[in-house]
Amino acid sequence: MKVVFALYEQMTALDLVGPYQVFAIAPGLEITLAASTSGPKRTDSGMVIHAEKAFSELAGADVIVVPGTGQPQAPLSDKVLLDWLARASPKAQLTCSVCTGSLVLGAAGLLRGKRATSHWAALDLLRELGAEPVQERVVFDGTTVTAAGVSAGIDMALSVLARLLGEDAARMVQLGIEYDPKPPFNAGSPASAGPELVQQVKQWLAQSAPGVLSL
Repeated sequence: MKVVFALYEQMTALDLVGPYQVFAIAPGLEITLAASTSGPKRTDSGMVIHAEKAFSELAGADVIVVPGTGQPQAPLSDKVLLDWLARASPKAQLTCSVCTGSLVLGAAGLLRGKRATSHWAALDLLRELGAEPVQERVVFDGTTVTAAGVSAGIDMALSVLARLLGEDAARMVQLGIEYDPKPPFNAGSPASAGPELVQQVKQWLAQSAPGVLSL
């Protein structure tokens, strides 16, 4: 089973690395990192991740994963990426996104009339792309799977593994990576963080990642 991660400049590293680790240790999956052009892609934190192939070199994909970014303008202006997603997704078993990667799916025309989620700060933008925003950790709608912000990519990958290989396989991988989160603070969502912290983070995002708040 072929899993293709769709890379681009300014993607968020953990959106890719978290699901990648889950899929990498599962049996029977062949993973490829691809992009509009092969070669190094710099993430929005400065880390460099290498795309092994260009989309034009791929024969197809059973599972597609699109990471998000703090700078959505980068993938939304990548016509080669959007065109490939529009062509490849209908032939894939599942097309998945993490965080603002759902905005990329939406821009490729893949979320019209579908329930989808994203980073909490970008959730309302999904409506502009024809989707029905849902404030959930992982959302399945047909062959489309969207995950909430950044860390939700691990939840998404485990949920996809359960769908593809069965729950026992997904549980084994979860234990293998010791995914047993107990965060040090109860501030991981707007509901638990409280309005003052939410406003502070929105102000920070407006400066560091303005595209998360508006297209």
